[in-house]
Amino acid sequence: MNQKAKLKTFKRLHSSSSTRTESTYQKTTLPNGVRVITEAIPHVRSLSLGFWIETGSRDELPAKNGISHFIEHMVFKGTKKRTIKEIAQSIESVGGYLNAFTSKEHTCYYARVLDEHLELAADVLSDIVLAPTFPDKELAKEKNVVLEELKQAEDDPDDIIHDYFEKAIFKTHPLGMPVIGTKESISSLLRKDLVQYKSEQYTSDNLVIAAAGNINHETVVELSKRYLKNIPSSTKQKRTGKSDSVIEEPNYVLSEYYKPIQQAHICLGTIGCSVKSEKRFAMQVLNTLLGDGMSSRLFQNIREKYGFAYAVYSFNNMMQETGSAGVYIGTDDSHVQRCIDLVWKELKSVRKHAISKQELARTKAQLKGSLMLGMENIPNRMIRLGSSELYFGELITLDAIIAKIDAVTKDEVQEMAEGLFVEERFATVIFHPNGKHETQSE
Repeated sequence: MNQKAKLKTFKRLHSSSSTRTESTYQKTTLPNGVRVITEAIPHVRSLSLGFWIETGSRDELPAKNGISHFIEHMVFKGTKKRTIKEIAQSIESVGGYLNAFTSKEHTCYYARVLDEHLELAADVLSDIVLAPTFPDKELAKEKNVVLEELKQAEDDPDDIIHDYFEKAIFKTHPLGMPVIGTKESISSLLRKDLVQYKSEQYTSDNLVIAAAGNINHETVVELSKRYLKNIPSSTKQKRTGKSDSVIEEPNYVLSEYYKPIQQAHICLGTIGCSVKSEKRFAMQVLNTLLGDGMSSRLFQNIREKYGFAYAVYSFNNMMQETGSAGVYIGTDDSHVQRCIDLVWKELKSVRKHAISKQELARTKAQLKGSLMLGMENIPNRMIRLGSSELYFGELITLDAIIAKIDAVTKDEVQEMAEGLFVEERFATVIFHPNGKHETQSE
């Protein structure tokens, strides 16, 4: 699964829950500091088990950018008791699947299996997380694999443009670095770098075990005690949500790139809300109103009215102490400026004019429905558990989230738009189709 696909669910669902089973949520902190959180869903026959590490690209040095993601790859290349093939077969041989993803702030290893194979999943996940061997012969091969993944990302302009955009808004802050790293940083990684970074980050206070499905909490706790008894404790200060680099105030940036592509791609936006901001619910309503789905203003205008784009949407990515918000469009190069003008027409409209009661009610219903529908998937529930614990230290129930969404007023949506949609604070990144070699003008 590519990095874009692996992160989609994570970005959407970190704040959702389920009313039908919320009372089954349980949390235990082990003596070594590992947090174990579960949500029992007895009417299913499967479970999803995730090992969450509170580390990602924001915790890296620029010269080692991409090391979190690279370790995610390398743990599957052999442990002290399993070969590469044995790791691959371990979960698939019982009909399950094993995967992982890395984001700017978290790394997650997870398995989906039938309920009878919970211990196997715990055994395999703890093995790859605690005891990877990082063999040198696999290191060189996996560098090539990740470099091919990077090439694939570069060949997917509607994906990679978001990395360029976040670099434009976060600048020298670690959040501006791509999760996958760069060709130079990936190529320079040594085995000792992986060993050192893992020893610093893969510690008991940085680990959350999240399980959802047909499970018993005490069973998960006992398995965690058994398989994680040798996990080291931290020797470094835990991330507080602030890095040594200060996030600068956003300012106007226009970056244009010329690439061997057929369509122009546009990403414009600015720094948004953190996942803990009280304004995040108004931000979610505003994002849904503008560009989430076919009924959104941007879709109805740019695609349906003018036919300028196949893909157009707004986004709202919330992180520990900040976020990013903006709009993406894919269009013909001759329509670039017209699309940007139409986007700003909508942004300025919602700044100047409060939305109607009917549109507010419809937007809230859409947002609440999407949150609830997303929880009909067991892995999504596990993702909700793990990320909610890492961000909030507890599970935020769906009832609480729905109440917050319902409480958002049209004035709060307009106030959010007024503070956010300021041209002097926006970065605009454009990929133009042109020739065989990439060049840049700013």
